[in-house]
Amino acid sequence: MAPGFGWLVPLSVLLALGLFTTSSHAVTFPDKPPKTAYFVDEAELLTPEDAAAINEIAAKLLSEERVPLFVVTIRSLSAYKASSGGVERYARKLFDHWGIGSKDRNYGMLLLVSVGDRKARIELGADWSGQHDTAAQNVMDDLIVPQFKRGDFSLGILDGVRGMDAMARGLALPTPTTPWWFWPAIIIGAIFLVVVIVNLFRSGRKGWAWALIAVIAVILFFALRAAASGSGGGFGGGSGGGGGASGSW
Repeated sequence: MAPGFGWLVPLSVLLALGLFTTSSHAVTFPDKPPKTAYFVDEAELLTPEDAAAINEIAAKLLSEERVPLFVVTIRSLSAYKASSGGVERYARKLFDHWGIGSKDRNYGMLLLVSVGDRKARIELGADWSGQHDTAAQNVMDDLIVPQFKRGDFSLGILDGVRGMDAMARGLALPTPTTPWWFWPAIIIGAIFLVVVIVNLFRSGRKGWAWALIAVIAVILFFALRAAASGSGGGFGGGSGGGGGASGSW
């Protein structure tokens, strides 16, 4: 080796190590769904019925409004070497990697759920220009996260998709879907409590009975109010950055 160039060997080794380290820690992504599907359920959160409903909503939205909507569930960000960037950065990268939407009509929508990190993100295409951040946050806070906290991920995702569909169409957001067990639980609980109250009256403990009636009335009021209120294609080189919303549970 010519004099004065001995530093090239260690420099080459360092560069090679740097390239190896960078490539070995590169963020990865799930494969795109087939043309007939609008979700990738890596975390296996969706029931077959809810998955079919999501496909129907997304296909209709794309056909009628030219707005592609996709759902992705993953077990964790670390599984895709993305834990250091957070769910917001990964959702943006995934959005861009898939090219959701198109360059001339960049109105794509993505719902990403990382169940292991207890994080979710709604990412919107650049043409949304941050104008729907409040609506997206309402979808996250009112429709998605409450269902997730109850452990019903499939229903939370479906309600989130319904909310995103309404948002894309400029409609009022739908109310949360009441779980199937809600009304049976209310009825059974009411019957049990009536029996308890009757027994209290018969035993002469009327003070406790009236107190229990007051507590039941308050609980039923808030439970019923919560139940009644609440507030395939598609890949064409689109990019994220148009706003969105994040949530955790």
